[in-house]
Amino acid sequence: MVEKPSSGELFGIPYNFERPSLRRLISSYWKPGRGMLVEKPFGIGYTLNLANWRSWVVIAVAVGLYLQGKQSGDAEAESDESADDEPVEVVVED
Repeated sequence: MVEKPSSGELFGIPYNFERPSLRRLISSYWKPGRGMLVEKPFGIGYTLNLANWRSWVVIAVAVGLYLQGKQSGDAEAESDESADDEPVEVVVED
């Protein structure tokens, strides 16, 4: 029986299913001199290179959008609670 490779590339997308060590995890997320995206240490696809400043911009934007959505969700919940206390008029036409 032929063994399937545990790492490689399929249709241009890298994959790696070898058991990761702590050293390999850290070194795969911190690669100075490389681009913003690097191969994942485990799994399929790419991840952010934390040694690249562009990755930190992406993380900051994602956190900002999350916090903004959370604040607007809280504001909508408060307005929904106050709207539930008021009587509603229903008009039915025959």
